[in-house]
Amino acid sequence: MLQEAENRLIERLHDPKTQQSAFSELVKEFSEVLYWQIRKIVLSHDDANDVLQNTFIKVWTSIDNFRSESKISTWLYRIAINEAITFLNKQRTQNNVSMDDADTFLLSRLESDEYFDGDEAQIKLQKAILTLPEKQRIVFNMKYFDEMKYEEMSEILETSVGALKASYHHAVKKIEEFLSVDD
Repeated sequence: MLQEAENRLIERLHDPKTQQSAFSELVKEFSEVLYWQIRKIVLSHDDANDVLQNTFIKVWTSIDNFRSESKISTWLYRIAINEAITFLNKQRTQNNVSMDDADTFLLSRLESDEYFDGDEAQIKLQKAILTLPEKQRIVFNMKYFDEMKYEEMSEILETSVGALKASYHHAVKKIEEFLSVDD
């Protein structure tokens, strides 16, 4: 979204007369990218839809708190990622899953997802990604799949570029190691 268009959208979001139509535009503009960002974290289509809905509810209820200190997309990504992590933590608690078993739990959800059409190579890659700590997994997905620049990731995740580069490097090494071992 161009800066000028984003500024107009933000103005409309803050104006009670145009807030609803501006919010509809925001949802239309960002639903797909946020869905895929969330999906890479929660893995299941249905869960991603639930988290996306929660994300937009949070955005709607806190739109007055947005002060344009960052791009609106950065703010939306931050909310979506936090909502996805909160969702996973609730799932782990509700299903009595330890942190050690979380990757197995998520993988089983992915494999049973009727919307996942990945082949064995994609399942193996997802298994490798699931061995990563949560933060490395998010960094890896943003860089590898979304080809996001470190500077943008830094704003979203509120982490230094250097730390993100290190996280990505370690993630790639761990994934390479995992993939090089035959099952």
